[in-house]
Amino acid sequence: MANYDIRTLQLRLLDILTAIHQTCIEHGLRYYLVDGSLIGAVRHKGFIPWDDDMDICMPREDYEAFIQHSKEWLPEPYEFVCFENDPKYPLHFGKVQDAGTTLIERPHLYYLGGVYVDIFPIDGAPEGKLCQRLYQMKYNYLRKALYFLFRDPYRHGHGPSCWIPLLMRKMYTLPELQQKIKRHMMKYDLRTSRLAAVNHNDGLGSMVDKEQVLGDPTPVEFEGKMFWGLKDNDAYLTQLFGDYMTPPPADKIHQHNFYLMDLNLPYREFDESSVKA
Repeated sequence: MANYDIRTLQLRLLDILTAIHQTCIEHGLRYYLVDGSLIGAVRHKGFIPWDDDMDICMPREDYEAFIQHSKEWLPEPYEFVCFENDPKYPLHFGKVQDAGTTLIERPHLYYLGGVYVDIFPIDGAPEGKLCQRLYQMKYNYLRKALYFLFRDPYRHGHGPSCWIPLLMRKMYTLPELQQKIKRHMMKYDLRTSRLAAVNHNDGLGSMVDKEQVLGDPTPVEFEGKMFWGLKDNDAYLTQLFGDYMTPPPADKIHQHNFYLMDLNLPYREFDESSVKA
C-alpha cells in the first residue's frame, strides 16, 4: 500500500484536471476521462478510493495544439511536459504537472517534476484483427525500447540484465526513438479512420468505433464536478476491462508507491544531488 495520504494527493490531481477542463472549454479542445479515472467516474462518481493517478486522452489534433499553446493557456502553477518540449522527458505521451510540487516516480527511470495528470493522444486504428495485432506488437516493442533506453542498465547488476539496455543505447538515440514511436502512433489518421486507438498503452482493447463509442465528449460527474467522458462509457469500459463495476480483490489493487513526493515543495527548488548521490 502507498505510504502517503491518497486523499490529499487526489485533491491536488482534481485541481489539475479542473485547470485542464477549463482550458479545453476556453480554447475549443476535446478530452476524455479514460481507464481508472473513467471507472471512478462511473462506479464511484469520483476517484476509485485507492487510485493515485489520473488519465485523460485527447484527439491527436487537440493534443498537438495543446503542446503548442500550453504555456500561454494553462494557469500557474500548471505546465504541460512531453518529449516535444523537454529533451529529458522519458515517455511518449504528455503530462500536465503541478510545478508547486515535487515528484520522482522511480529512481531507476529518473525524471524530476511535479504530481501530474497523464494525457494520451488518440490516433486512428487499423481495421482487421491481423493488422491490429501487428500494429500493437510494433508499438509494444518501441515502447519497451524507450523504457530500456532510460532505465539504469546496471539496476540489477552487471550481468545479462544490463545487455538489453546497453543494446538499446547502441541502436537508438532518444530523439530518434521518440519520433519513431510518434510516427507509428500516427500511422492511421484519426480524422479519416473508422476506429480510434483511445489509449495505445491499453492495447487492442482500447480500439473502438470512433463515432459510436468515442464520439463527442459527454458530461460525467466526478467528485461533485462535471468533466468529460466518452459517448458510450459502458461499451469502452466493458471492452477494455470486462466487469468493471465490480471492484478488484485486495491483492489486485495497483498503486504507484512513488519514490519521492512532496506536495509543498516546488520541484525546481528540490536538491537533486540528494537522489543522484
